[in-house]
Parts: sequence; structure tokens; C-alpha cells
Amino acid sequence: MTQNTPLSPRPHDVRHRVQSAAQLRARGVTAAQTADRCLPGGPWQQLLPGVYLLHPGTPTNEDRVRGALLYAGRPPATARRTVPAQPGPGYGEAMVTGLAALALYGFASAPPVIALHRIDVLVPRTRRLRSARFVQVTRAASLPRPQLRLGIPLAPVERAVADAVAALTDASTVRRLLTEAVRGGHCEPGPVVRELNAAELLGRAHVADAVDALLVEGRAVAEGRLYEMVRAYGLPEPVWNVELSLPGGGRLGGVDAYWPEQAVALELGARSPREDAVAFAAERERLERLGIALVRVTPKQLREAMAQQAVVLRTALMAACDRESAACVVVLPR
Repeated sequence: MTQNTPLSPRPHDVRHRVQSAAQLRARGVTAAQTADRCLPGGPWQQLLPGVYLLHPGTPTNEDRVRGALLYAGRPPATARRTVPAQPGPGYGEAMVTGLAALALYGFASAPPVIALHRIDVLVPRTRRLRSARFVQVTRAASLPRPQLRLGIPLAPVERAVADAVAALTDASTVRRLLTEAVRGGHCEPGPVVRELNAAELLGRAHVADAVDALLVEGRAVAEGRLYEMVRAYGLPEPVWNVELSLPGGGRLGGVDAYWPEQAVALELGARSPREDAVAFAAERERLERLGIALVRVTPKQLREAMAQQAVVLRTALMAACDRESAACVVVLPR
């Protein structure tokens, strides 16, 4: 052993308990020394091809996750002997996805990592990398931006949900995952549905049924936040969920809240940005010609910036006195 050879880390030194072959070489440990330490009864063990656990005990959740990332993030075989180990954790572009990622996000409906037979890891499609032992390799033409949790790169919740659903056949489990993603405030329904569609999963009956329930759940959660915003920030109470029309019968459309005295309408939007650019702009122009101000709030804005949206709405209500009187409209329950 050279003076650069690392000693086996103490049990609490979790960041260095799992090392790749390249990282060990960079610290002066030869392949022969590594093999010797991994012999039966030795202080180390091989966790995955080219990945080593520097203690003889049972791998922990974090050991398995970091090992999976080191395995998936290692450079191609042709470059391993010529490219020195790079600074950093050594994960490359790899990120955890599927049920393992959802467990690390704190999903109660996902089994703990230690109970999973496999850890799904997302890598670029160009990587020639096989699944090994407990690591399931999933490839993507375009990788999403990972979310870091305690230094662990995770696929965004909506992508992790789609990758988990792809491997599930139990309808109740799929429904629980989708519901928790929205009800738990992890993401909005739209991005989840888009990922499921991109993965061509909406053709599965149990997934389609769960998505229907998800959209209902997402709408209910967003409406609850809207009620909370109005009451928590002392805004005037509107009439909720109404249909606006002209006295002669011309339909103007439904809105989620309407303040008749101020002629301010609010729409709880869930459309895509492309749809917004056309449909919402046309709707707002039609109402503004009648002297009605239309405010749109998205579920994401209510979740992440409720106070800011309350200011926007209060400003619209206060500006009513500076506008000309609105045209008479009929307000009916929707």
C-alpha cells in the first residue's frame, strides 16, 4: 500500500464508502490492491462492475444509490484507461429515476430504496451501457435537468413518475403515485401527463384511468389553493365558478371567480403555454371590450408564489375605479 492508498472509511463517512475503479486509481490504489481487498473476508467488496464498497457490511440505501450512479456515470470503456478521474462525485450525466427517485423525493406510495430490487438510472441514449445487478439503465434522447437531493441527482418528479409507471401493472399503485405527485405538491398534472404521453403509456387502460383521476385531483387541489389565497390575503369574496353571458344570450364563457362590483374575472388556467397564447388572449380581449378585466392564475403560480398572485389580483380589483363602467352581463352558476 502506498501513502496515497485510502484506508477504509469510517461508517459515518458515507460520501467515500463507495468508489469507482477510476477514483481508486486516482488515489493510488492499483487494480491488484483492489482485488486483494475484495477477497472473501476482506475489508471491501465489489458492489457493481467497476464500483466498490469500502466496507464489508450490508450496503445501505445511500451506498446502493451512489453505486448505481457511479456505475452509470463512468466513462466508456475505451476512455477509462486514458482519461483520468474527473473531480466531483463521478456521476457524469446519470441521474436516478423511477421508484427509487420517488422514494428519495419522499413519496409515501413508493417503497424505500432498500426494498427495491432495482434502481433505475437515466443516461443519454448514446451510452452503450448494460443493466447490471440491481441497476436498470434507462436511456433518453434528451436528458432533463436533474434535481439535487443531498447531492444525489434525481430526474424531475414528472419524469420519475413516468419511468416508474412504465414498469407497473397494478392500477391502484399507479393511481396512488399519480395522486401523491399532485396532492403532495411535487408537480402539476400537466407535466406528468405530457411525460406519460411521450412514453406512450396513455394507451394502457389502467394508466388512462389513473390520469383521469389525476386531472380531477389536480383541479381540486388548485381550487383549494385559490380559495385559500382569497381568504388568507383578505381579498373580497367573489362568486365562484360562474358562466358569463350577455343579456341577449351571447355566451362569454366560464370563469372560476367573478367580482361583479369591480368587473374582475379570474380564470384558473391549466392549459399549455401554446394554448394560452391563443385561447386566453382571445378570451381576455373579448371581456376587456366589455370593460371586464380578466386575470389568469396557473396552479403552479398558486403553489409557488401565492402571495405574488394575491398582489396581482388585488391590483386588478383596486384598478376597477379607474375604468369605465362595465357592460351589463348575466352571471349564472356553472
